[in-house]
Amino acid sequence: MKTQALLASLALTLASTAFAAGDKHDHAHEHKPLHGGVVVEIKDIDYELVAKPTVIQLHLRDHGKPADVSKATAKVTLLSGTEKQEVELKPAGDKLEATGSFKVGAGTKAVAVVSVAGKASTVRFSIK
Repeated sequence: MKTQALLASLALTLASTAFAAGDKHDHAHEHKPLHGGVVVEIKDIDYELVAKPTVIQLHLRDHGKPADVSKATAKVTLLSGTEKQEVELKPAGDKLEATGSFKVGAGTKAVAVVSVAGKASTVRFSIK
C-alpha cells in the first residue's frame, strides 16, 4: 500500500512539473493598448486595432516588442449594425494601415485576417 501511495505522489509531482514546464507564456509584458486601440493576443502576438472614421491601423507586438510588418498584409471586416465593410491594410512604417471613410464606433465588431511571413491568423475585436 505504501508503494502505491509513493508512486501516486511521485506521479503527481512529475505531472505538476511537466505542466509548469509546458506553460511557455511569459506575462512579463502587459497587453495594454499603446496606441489607443483594442488589444487581442493570439499565439504570443498582441494585435492592437485602432479604428477611427478616417483611418484603420493594426499594430503587432511580439512579446511586447514591435513585430516586423514590412511584408505583412491584413484584411479587416468591419461589422456595424447591419452594415459590413471590408478594408485592405498595407504596411505603413511599423503598422498596417488603410485610410478612407469607415463606419466605426462603440459596438462595432472587426475581424482581421493577418498574414505575416506566410502564416495567417484570424483576430476578432469588439470596439468599445
